[in-house]
Amino acid sequence: MAGLDALEALYREVDGRSAQLSEWHAERLQCRLGCTACCVDDIKIFDLEAANIRRHHDSLLEAESPHAPGACAFLDEAGACRIYAQRPYVCRTQGLPLRWLDEGSDGERIELRDICPLNEAGPPLTQLPEERCWSIGEFEGRLAELQRSASGGDMHRVALRALFR
Repeated sequence: MAGLDALEALYREVDGRSAQLSEWHAERLQCRLGCTACCVDDIKIFDLEAANIRRHHDSLLEAESPHAPGACAFLDEAGACRIYAQRPYVCRTQGLPLRWLDEGSDGERIELRDICPLNEAGPPLTQLPEERCWSIGEFEGRLAELQRSASGGDMHRVALRALFR
């Protein structure tokens, strides 16, 4: 499928930005090997991301079983991600302080912020400079455009669990 190299370039850019944020927030982040609070079941990803996982982990998908229902299909028994280097976009920013713009009840744009409850300790999110948060929108839009280009406009998503054969 076209676009896999562009997807991997996007992942590298996301990883660089999220690594910088992780460094800034190191004292508050509780995300470690074995913390699977964000590794939920039923996550759906674009076909392009699924093709990337198949490209790198075909033997795992063929020979191994998914994690038991209730948690991400790609977790191993120790709580580690079996596809970490090729994990989907949604998994690459988990735990970080997030910010996004939404429409308020009066129709005006408002900024909202959130963080994993395990990472709440620390300065209030409202006091963080904008650049110290992961801003939702730009990378999601770029990922959607990669999917659109690679698929001729098809925006189909597939459940991670469905990748196992």
